[in-house]
Amino acid sequence: MFMQLFGVINASPDSLHPESIARTPAEAARRAEWLLAEGCFGFDIGGQGSTHAAAETSVDEEWARLEPLIETLVGYDVPISVDTWRPETARRALESGVTWLNAADGLQNDDMIELAAAWNCPVVLPFLSGPDPLRMERVTDHDPVDVLIGFFNNMIARTDAAGITDNLVIDPGTGFAPHDWPWEERYAYQKQVYGQLERLRVYGRPLYIALPWKETEQHAELLEIVIDNRPDYGRCHHPDRIRAAERARS
Repeated sequence: MFMQLFGVINASPDSLHPESIARTPAEAARRAEWLLAEGCFGFDIGGQGSTHAAAETSVDEEWARLEPLIETLVGYDVPISVDTWRPETARRALESGVTWLNAADGLQNDDMIELAAAWNCPVVLPFLSGPDPLRMERVTDHDPVDVLIGFFNNMIARTDAAGITDNLVIDPGTGFAPHDWPWEERYAYQKQVYGQLERLRVYGRPLYIALPWKETEQHAELLEIVIDNRPDYGRCHHPDRIRAAERARS
């Protein structure tokens, strides 16, 4: 069984993936139609970048980027997740028709948990080694999955109290990284995590992976490991490549 794919639409102009950037509703529509044609079942949209190239914006600027695109995307009547660590941005997006919350703060903000409970929507819960994707530390433990499990144990105790654990989708957070982390170290880390994804099924929740998109041998290897471990959902920039890789390994 293949992953259900969320296709990435970036409202942030400083994304490292230029093809995913949509600055206007028309660009968002073209991107959306291509993503659906290539096998996505929904969209993931964000207005604040998380990489070293991203300038930090205000909530109002983040929303100004997102609002006109969301107005267009809701017309496709497919799942849409908003990727943000700001509760106010998430609230505006949900009020505008977004159906999933991709909680890029790892639900560490009490206001985000309250919002998720109020909307009773599916929530992607990523691992974070800091308060948000712009302020993270390297995970240097011998077994990084132990660190992830410690984080998820703590967070799920909080979501149990809020009554939203049944809405969670677990994300090992490999789409985020400290900006000063050398690729070779990050590659080794991701390889360890992806090879042990089954351990994250202990919570009985679906698994979600931010899929590799760069065209290198190492990124291809990481994608193969992910596919072999059969997560339920993937966040992707190139669904055509993901489907081809899945078919090759089926």
